[in-house]
Amino acid sequence: MSQADNLFTAAVADRLRSQAPLAARLRPRTLDEIVGQEHLLAPGAPLRKLIEADRLSSVILWGPPGTGKTTLAEVVALCTNRAFERLSAVTSGVKDVREAIERATERLGQHGRSTIVFVDEIHRFSTSQQDALLPSVESGIITLIGATTENPFFEVNGPLRSRSTLFRLETLDHTAIRALLDRGLIAEGMTAHEEALTMLCQRAAGDGRQGLTALEVACALARPGVVTIAHVDSALGVSALNYGRDDHYDVVSAFIKSIRASNIDAGIFWLARMLEAGDDPRFIARRLIILASEDIGMADPQALVIAVAAAQAVDHVGLPEAQLNLAQAVVYLAQAPKSNGSAVAIWTARSDIRQGVDVEVPAHLRDAHYAGAQVLGHGTEYRSPHDDQSSNRAAQGTSGLKVEQDSLPAQTEGAVRRSDPYYKPPDK
Repeated sequence: MSQADNLFTAAVADRLRSQAPLAARLRPRTLDEIVGQEHLLAPGAPLRKLIEADRLSSVILWGPPGTGKTTLAEVVALCTNRAFERLSAVTSGVKDVREAIERATERLGQHGRSTIVFVDEIHRFSTSQQDALLPSVESGIITLIGATTENPFFEVNGPLRSRSTLFRLETLDHTAIRALLDRGLIAEGMTAHEEALTMLCQRAAGDGRQGLTALEVACALARPGVVTIAHVDSALGVSALNYGRDDHYDVVSAFIKSIRASNIDAGIFWLARMLEAGDDPRFIARRLIILASEDIGMADPQALVIAVAAAQAVDHVGLPEAQLNLAQAVVYLAQAPKSNGSAVAIWTARSDIRQGVDVEVPAHLRDAHYAGAQVLGHGTEYRSPHDDQSSNRAAQGTSGLKVEQDSLPAQTEGAVRRSDPYYKPPDK
């Protein structure tokens, strides 16, 4: 390439860098420039020590968007003496994966130089694409760095996951977001009111890229003046709080556990979080129906009626009005007394059966409605509570009819344990 071509290429690169989004222009080039993730990157932290010693083995970086997964991989590329290949699961196919592995194999054989392969959005790789990586990761031909917003236990093949170290990146706290915003203001040559920066920190939701993108728009709206809270509000607009599969399950878990703990405010908050993220209200209603029996049960049987009614209301009216029905159900279920006795009873009985307790139906309970049943002794000793006047206390206002007769297999003791303090057996 001629000197003129080199100068032209450099000029194009400089122009692209100057026109790149603010988040790209501020991307760190050293570990010290990365904000947040102190549990991984503080001096002496495990991941930092591996990177600085250039001893990094295959890893999967996972966490919410904007927490620095791609940034960290690119810093590794600058720090390592190994070759660095980058693949995107969005644009790369099996052919690209195999070509990268072939180059790594040739590089190792001819020059003794190993290769790091970075796969962005690895959760989007198909099973066959992930399988194509496995032999090379296992043999050490390549060192894999995968980045994903999804829980790798859901989205990464078990064999590939087991050969990689998992590092979880957490959402950025307000201090880290503020540090990014301060850098952004310097890069943009702008200033901002304190309340505007506070709003940006709050609305970034731990996503550094989202915070910088909103700041860049706010600066464009304010230029050449000072960035105000009005500029920030306009830049943010209506921000969708979408989340990945892992976050979805975490939010649902927080929702259920808050109601179980009788925390009404937290239950309503996580309900709002799911609705704002676009969760299917029918899914939420189903979770409430399950909770009504699993966590409340006989402590308040009306809870199941309320949960089912909320689900029916969701089907009848839909959102946004159905949010009222769901909120009412959440409040009722949260303040209801709690008991998991019914759930424990069925779990215990099924566990006992799986473990091999006697499951034979006693002779007196077997079907006697066919010729020859009596010869076999089926049903001959059965006593119906309707026929047993000594035990029939319905006329006296008791809750049911009962006779003193075994209803479990002869060798099954304690197969159903009545641990529910709200269970009230019929009077004898």
